[in-house]
Amino acid sequence: ADYRRYSSGEDFRYLDWNLYGRLERLFLKLYEEERELPVHIFLDASESMSFGEPRKFLFAQQVAAAVGYVALCGFDRVTVTPYPDHPEEAAARGALRSVRGKKSALTLFRNLEQLTAQGAADFNEALRRAALQTRRTGLAVVLSDFLDPAGYEGGLSALLGRGFQISAVQILSPEEVAPATYGDLRLVDAETGAQQEVTFGRYRLKAYQQTVANFCQRLREHCQARGIHFFRTRSDASLEQLLLRQLREAEIWG
Repeated sequence: ADYRRYSSGEDFRYLDWNLYGRLERLFLKLYEEERELPVHIFLDASESMSFGEPRKFLFAQQVAAAVGYVALCGFDRVTVTPYPDHPEEAAARGALRSVRGKKSALTLFRNLEQLTAQGAADFNEALRRAALQTRRTGLAVVLSDFLDPAGYEGGLSALLGRGFQISAVQILSPEEVAPATYGDLRLVDAETGAQQEVTFGRYRLKAYQQTVANFCQRLREHCQARGIHFFRTRSDASLEQLLLRQLREAEIWG
């Protein structure tokens, strides 16, 4: 990368003898060390992510694929951690651990495509366990709707405690942001099966949307207060808008 004058006692192995032959002076060769950045993608694969049209999980898979591809092109090491555990997907999940090199991009895409969103997840416990099992920290991208009754604070704190640089991407479906179904409804929790009967009229839409906005704002403020990059998007949003504008403006990548 550069040269500097040799000082007595320094390592002879880095001397440039060709330069000495021309100038009859001793110069050391200086090098730049490139270190790979571990990129960890935490992918919410719980049943709630299967909701919506387009499905939230499909959008999350696309974001994971794009972030992973950019990292692989930069010779960084990529690990995708879906949660909760699905034993029938063990092979695909195993292949998503510690992927490196641009040539591995197709393998990354194929294994991401095999994942499904099902079952109940404990957001905080999943991230705590992943933080403890990770040998090398780096960039953490959390893709989730963050709709866990137990909250999200413990899981994000666990990643922060391990030294991760975190980007949180909250993905909601159009139906969650602006529901179009009204009347006497029986709501069924996709993960627990719990049911609740409600009467939802058009006059309550504004109050509902304010509740959603307040929840998202609390999540945003929690992240910003702790140096976590926060992004909110809908599953029908432009993927290019999120990747090429929002993430670039936040300097997640160049």
